[in-house]
Amino acid sequence: MAGLFDKQADLYLDARPTYPSEWYSKLAGITLRRDLAWDVGTGNGQAALSIAEHYDRVIATDVSESQLKLAMPNPKVVYHHTPPSMTDDELVDLIGGENSVDLITVAQAVHWFDLPRFYALATRLLRKPSGVIAVWCYSDVVVNQEFDAVLKRFHTETLPFWKYPNIQYLFDAYKTLPFPFEGVGMGSEGEPMELEMPTTTAFEGIVRMLRSWSAVVAAKDKGFDLLSENVVRELETAWGGSRLVRNVVYKAFMLAGRVRV
Repeated sequence: MAGLFDKQADLYLDARPTYPSEWYSKLAGITLRRDLAWDVGTGNGQAALSIAEHYDRVIATDVSESQLKLAMPNPKVVYHHTPPSMTDDELVDLIGGENSVDLITVAQAVHWFDLPRFYALATRLLRKPSGVIAVWCYSDVVVNQEFDAVLKRFHTETLPFWKYPNIQYLFDAYKTLPFPFEGVGMGSEGEPMELEMPTTTAFEGIVRMLRSWSAVVAAKDKGFDLLSENVVRELETAWGGSRLVRNVVYKAFMLAGRVRV
């Protein structure tokens, strides 16, 4: 996934919804120690900053230098660029060594990973038996019947432009995502925990979120403007006008577990 989100890094920072604070509190509540956390695919550090409220140190990594340049500073968070060329041993040493990490988090990213490699790294790094790995994502935004129908048609138009086969895990709401860890009551393999992310936004916020989709950027690179004036106008009409501010809900899902011993 190297470079996948470089072109829309600014949009990604501005447009994506935030994750509820109670998610982090619940995760912190099931890790016996709170010395070190690793936020993988951190992007602009959105999740890392909230994790830092509960853990002494957070190592936040990403393959995208453009995203990391926009990362928000925090004295408890250290950001590292981790290109795909890094070896597993180099990554383990960078994060803190084997059996050192109390919490590993992946927000909106694990479906882009080389899963066997990542899970092997997580197994080496997690503190046994108490360390926890949690992955989560969101997909559908629920507004109202009219807007949701238009958005569904738009999403269908983007399908040919999603570059990675593992994106199907996202479309399946992580129900088919391999997750070889012992469940801790916050979603497990085949049975992700369903969550909601309520927020308030204007129409422009929704449009910016859609423009940050990697499929929209990939289509534009190939000469297809999926968010043409006509499409935006149709979405705006269904929204109820550009000035209207609405309460919306992003549907989310999580899996969390410990290394099986």
